[in-house]
Amino acid sequence: MKRRFLGLPLLFAALAFGQEFKLGSAVSDFPLTDIKGNSVNYSALKGDTTVIIFVSVQCPVSNSYNDRMNQLYKEYSAKGVHFVFVNSNFTESPEAVAAHIKSAGLTFPVYKDMDSTVAAKFDAKVTPEVFVMDSKGVIQYHGAIDDNGNVARIKNHSLRLALDAVLNKAAVQTAETKAFGCTIKRKKRAS
Repeated sequence: MKRRFLGLPLLFAALAFGQEFKLGSAVSDFPLTDIKGNSVNYSALKGDTTVIIFVSVQCPVSNSYNDRMNQLYKEYSAKGVHFVFVNSNFTESPEAVAAHIKSAGLTFPVYKDMDSTVAAKFDAKVTPEVFVMDSKGVIQYHGAIDDNGNVARIKNHSLRLALDAVLNKAAVQTAETKAFGCTIKRKKRAS
């Protein structure tokens, strides 16, 4: 008797609409929107080393990292690293993002992922969540900025270690860590 595996078409369908950018894969271009409503492509923002950090206006965990993100941005931008901060929460408007940048004293721009497509491409789930790409656009690190929301309790500066490795053209020792924070509020997809 011949058996038919009906799950195979479903598997291919899930792969077609799921995560596109994974650890070890190259990141292709995608559109974002600046807080003034202008469209900008990732290709115009990336550099030889690029960090994408998914952030939030309302998430207390993401906000507890604001000073650390400012410091990372200042320190590593000076070393040639490009940062792309992305807000994929459909519940947070560009106006709310602009107000948050000002009130939180953020020193970096934040781009909107208006329909949560970029979060889906990376399968980003929380804020803050980080992806580091090398000069070939390949994801070398995915995970958390560090291992504790409380600065006094940090034991592992995983993003710094990953950036230092990529900048020195070395292998990232711990390529993936568990990101923690608030769930990204994605726009519901039409079925």
